[in-house]
Amino acid sequence: MNKTWKPIVAGILDIIAGGAALIFGFGLLISGAVVGFVTQMPMWLNTLIPIVSVPLIILGLLDIAGGIYALMRKVWGMALAGSITSLISSPLLGIISLVLTAISKKEFA
Repeated sequence: MNKTWKPIVAGILDIIAGGAALIFGFGLLISGAVVGFVTQMPMWLNTLIPIVSVPLIILGLLDIAGGIYALMRKVWGMALAGSITSLISSPLLGIISLVLTAISKKEFA
């Protein structure tokens, strides 16, 4: 089977989406902690910030892991999982990545 560019592009898009999710998740977590320390933030908001940011960080890590598997053309299921989680963190990149990963299944070991 000839190796194409599709898994490479899918992996790069997954890593970009994951990096953006990590930056946003950690930024939200850190800014919430700083604002909560400096001001009297309402308790519901103080609870909501980690509820939103921690899953976003986990999604970012899954995106990056799936992107790495796609770049290596190993474990198609993990590459597909990374593309699926990219749909949540960055819908446009996730759709492109998902399609490219799905149509390049035969290239994975």
